[in-house]
Amino acid sequence: MDILKEMLSFVEELNSFLAEKKGSKATVSQEFVDKWEQFKPLKYVKLLENSQKIDVQKALDLINEEVKVCTKCGLHKTRTQTVFGSGNPKAQLVFVGEAPGAEEDKQGLPFVGRAGQLLTDIIVKGMKMRREDVYICNVLKCRPPNNREPNPMEVYYCEPYLLRQLEIIKPKVICALGRVAAQTLLKTTESIEKLRGKWHNYHGIPLRVTYHPAYLLRNPADKKKAWIDIQEVMKLLKGEIEVKFESSNGQSQLFS
Repeated sequence: MDILKEMLSFVEELNSFLAEKKGSKATVSQEFVDKWEQFKPLKYVKLLENSQKIDVQKALDLINEEVKVCTKCGLHKTRTQTVFGSGNPKAQLVFVGEAPGAEEDKQGLPFVGRAGQLLTDIIVKGMKMRREDVYICNVLKCRPPNNREPNPMEVYYCEPYLLRQLEIIKPKVICALGRVAAQTLLKTTESIEKLRGKWHNYHGIPLRVTYHPAYLLRNPADKKKAWIDIQEVMKLLKGEIEVKFESSNGQSQLFS
């Protein structure tokens, strides 16, 4: 249960009830109604929400400090800086790519090159959201030389950081960008065409696979397919669809 959402729902219902009773002969006194309006309860709910965001950001910052000094694999020798992730620490949607590129390595931020601009367009123009409303990160936190694919040892050492990020953020849905990210997260060798078009269970979080923005820049005809994937993500975010998984104990997990 999300206590903050429950509290917000309760306050909104009470506000509606008092608005209906204001000026009527109901058992609620006018003095109480006036005091309630002066109290501005929604303001305090928002303050609590912001406080939670700060706590989550602090937890993410602690992991980021670990990443900055990580020397577990050889990539620390060639990186300019680490690329941890950016966005809303309480985001419902997390985009996960494979690894930083040259521009990301320079700036220390994920998806800031041409592929990043396309991802921003998908979020802003397509999904009608702000980039700062979502969270964006990669499986690897360091750039592989010449943008080569991550090797198994690099993934082995770096994926735990991603898992901890996701455990803290607790998104409603993950969108894996590209074959490498999808295969890494789902521990599979299946092609992206086989992984697309269905929901996957990533540690209890619904995951959808789509093409990497860099691939779409090279193959613009597949943007239509990517948009279909994104629309399914949007449906889940809006509660228009439900995703059901079987847990290890045989009980169903329902996401909507």
